[in-house]
Amino acid sequence: MFRPDFAMKKVAGPRTWKPGLKEKSARIVVTMGMPALVYRWYFGAHSLKSLERNILGFCGIGPIRESLVGMVDGPARRRERWLMRMRELGRRGL
Repeated sequence: MFRPDFAMKKVAGPRTWKPGLKEKSARIVVTMGMPALVYRWYFGAHSLKSLERNILGFCGIGPIRESLVGMVDGPARRRERWLMRMRELGRRGL
């Protein structure tokens, strides 16, 4: 998807590249075994921020939304609620 002339367009001038995915949006879904709050607060969600800024944002994608799902090894009932939530977000285009 991030090939030249798709994600980034070559242009003449001082800025030789222009973002090619403006007006596109993204949702990043991160699942993990630890609580999502710990990932965000203690670890600073550094890999998530890096993906948003250095790849998606660089190509012009925005807005970028995120869903952090922690404790995925928990009860199946909770997993089903998360899956339903993700389906609903996808259905609504959020």
